[in-house]
Amino acid sequence: FLSHSLQAKMSRPVQARRLEGIDKNIWVEFVKLAATYSKVNLGQGFPDFPAPDFLIEAFRRALNEGNHMLHQYTRAFGHPPLVKVLSQFFGKLLGRDLDPMTNVMVTVGAYQALFCCFQALVDEGDEVIIIEPFFDCYEPMVKMAGGTPVFVPLRPNPPKDGKLMSSADWQLDPAELASKFSERTKAIVLNSPNNPLGKVFSCGELGLIAELCVKHDVLCISDEVYEWLVYDGKQHIRIASLQGMWDRTVIIGSAGKTFSATGWKVGWVVGPDRLLQHLRTVHQNSVYHCATIAQEAVAQGFQRELMLYGKPESYFIQLSKELQQKRDWLVQSLDGVGMKPIIPEGTYFLVADISQFKSDVPDVPNSDEPYDYRFAKWMVKNKGLAAIPLSAFYSEAHKNNYTNFIRFCFAKEEATLKAANDILQKWKQEKTS
Repeated sequence: FLSHSLQAKMSRPVQARRLEGIDKNIWVEFVKLAATYSKVNLGQGFPDFPAPDFLIEAFRRALNEGNHMLHQYTRAFGHPPLVKVLSQFFGKLLGRDLDPMTNVMVTVGAYQALFCCFQALVDEGDEVIIIEPFFDCYEPMVKMAGGTPVFVPLRPNPPKDGKLMSSADWQLDPAELASKFSERTKAIVLNSPNNPLGKVFSCGELGLIAELCVKHDVLCISDEVYEWLVYDGKQHIRIASLQGMWDRTVIIGSAGKTFSATGWKVGWVVGPDRLLQHLRTVHQNSVYHCATIAQEAVAQGFQRELMLYGKPESYFIQLSKELQQKRDWLVQSLDGVGMKPIIPEGTYFLVADISQFKSDVPDVPNSDEPYDYRFAKWMVKNKGLAAIPLSAFYSEAHKNNYTNFIRFCFAKEEATLKAANDILQKWKQEKTS
């Protein structure tokens, strides 16, 4: 009798409503597939080359120099040396005086920074504009906060001369973008340079977004984790530096992407105190605190970069040069086998058109699964090469329009990229023989 009554009590739903429909995650599935089958993993966005020597040395110093307090809690909203140097660095970039205690907050990677933004700034019924394709966590995070995502796609305009497409050829339609703003719009999420396309938004495009934000009194959550990874002489423009935007923008950054140390999980937000005070409330009631020793090492990394800012020996300059070469190498490799790459202006990623390879992957009648998912799964299982389907970066409403593309990460050792090229060349030979 007792066990029966206990069972009866446990039949009510245990899951909070805010989790409905957001339980699936592309990374859980594809990381597992890559771990099981891949010989070469160009799927996830992390480097397989080491972080810079000066950063590793800074970590070692922090560990070994006898300051035992670095093993204890530091200030909850950011280790003082780190927020101080971030305020100096970003103050220089934005052309304004930043207060390290109120204009900067350190987070557990950029991921937690995003979570704090949506939880702190988005209410039940608020609309949040998301530009497609988008980093996949934006949509579930908006929904968890009770908000409604409103999507606006970048539309491809292929060049007429038969040249390879660039990420710059994917553009917002100004009228379509303007139509998404209403009195219900609370925020727009901007990701420049954009993951997955590698698009770097131009001054004109940012000006259009800024004008609409000011006109409709809308906040901007600006995900700038790839700010240093821009190529071909392109400039990363910070939307917070445009007129009327500082007071309504939260800038998100990442030491993982900045210093090629994604496992350290050190991120930050920079913005006006009127916004950051609410992010601090979420932070203190969720993770509260980030790893002290990693913050100390990142602070030392930024101190070095502040001294070398704009000089050829700056890591930020060297890394983007190195990654531009790797990008070009992968572009050549994919183009050579008939997978048409879209040349990215920034980030770790490039998207390639797989139309010419579709005949290799059997069609599954009446399948709900988008074609690019099937292709990416087939490729990792049969060829040992891992990549991510592009439609994972789209809303349900639009994903079926973008199932002929997959995303590759080129922030890899030369040996990794060569092994990928070998797989592609062999595959091409099999197709033509």
